[in-house]
Amino acid sequence: MSRALWFASPGDPALRTGGYLYNAAICARLGVHGFEVRAIRLPDAFPYPSVADQEEAAVLLGAVPSDDLLVVDGLAFGAVSSDVIAAIRAPTIALVHHPLADETGLTPSAVAAFEASERGALASTIGVVTSSPSTGTALVDRFGVPRDRLETVIPGVEKPASRPAGRDDNASPLILSVGSLTHRKGHDVLIDALARLRDHPWRAVIVGSPDLAPDVAQALASQVEDAGLSDRVMLAGTLEAEALQQLYRSADVFALATRHEGYGMVFSEAMVHGLPIVSCAVGAVPDTVPEATGLLVPADDAVALASALEQLLEDPALYGAKAAGAARVGAALPDWDDAAAEFASALRRLSTDTESSERSVGASQ
Repeated sequence: MSRALWFASPGDPALRTGGYLYNAAICARLGVHGFEVRAIRLPDAFPYPSVADQEEAAVLLGAVPSDDLLVVDGLAFGAVSSDVIAAIRAPTIALVHHPLADETGLTPSAVAAFEASERGALASTIGVVTSSPSTGTALVDRFGVPRDRLETVIPGVEKPASRPAGRDDNASPLILSVGSLTHRKGHDVLIDALARLRDHPWRAVIVGSPDLAPDVAQALASQVEDAGLSDRVMLAGTLEAEALQQLYRSADVFALATRHEGYGMVFSEAMVHGLPIVSCAVGAVPDTVPEATGLLVPADDAVALASALEQLLEDPALYGAKAAGAARVGAALPDWDDAAAEFASALRRLSTDTESSERSVGASQ
């Protein structure tokens, strides 16, 4: 017998960013595991809601029947008001990709506000699911989530049908970066690093939505032009899945100068395509990107990033070792069917344990 599962997240669920892709892939597969998924679209403004947005969220989440299960994406749940929490009747599980307070560029007061609101919201749940071990540790250590109320379900990945192919040995090496054009993704640092390698043969494509931070996207376009790299660096915007997969198949190196990642699904994509990785030793990246698969440098260090890229471009033995390591690790990663099965198990454990506890309390009274 299936159980109704209401899945709430803010904004357009079709957005092609890591958290939204995770949510969509999991929800599309939960039906075979006994959950009837029903979507709730919360106001787009989260995690910066107005009073009216909070009121709408209270109505939407409060309408979920108390016998059903509610999962709320942390992008909204970490910023809901106490009035919203009070309106919720259904047992609630938070899905946290990374704490809101860990977003880069926040003022100290904004960090403190997010930490307080997220701590309060998480305390109201029957449990939390997170997408990486490092985020899970942060939720336990900093936000007081009981360890026995926490489940970690790392993202799945679409495995290529065959070994990566299509790279052109006669063309300049293609450096691929994938991530929304926001400050946190560090594309400005990557462009700076590429400018330092202008004497080397390479091409670069940066894929990511410019809509989340239009001012950042415009600044990146200006940076490329000012650096004289317009003929070598393409800001490709958002691509459909097949076009992006073709880029993974034809790329030689994956680079992301990120300032923080809760997991980093793009790294898994790179590894299953046998791409050596250059990124930053921040957040969950060291856990997601083993040493065998690439080179990690400090965040916001364009000189170190350029040096790592140069090593891979100029040292065939190092390149071959990292590419082989990436392919090996990628082959062992879970696919989305595996991830959905783990997610379903996490939901059942968190909800069953709570319901069993409530029955025991009721029987003793």
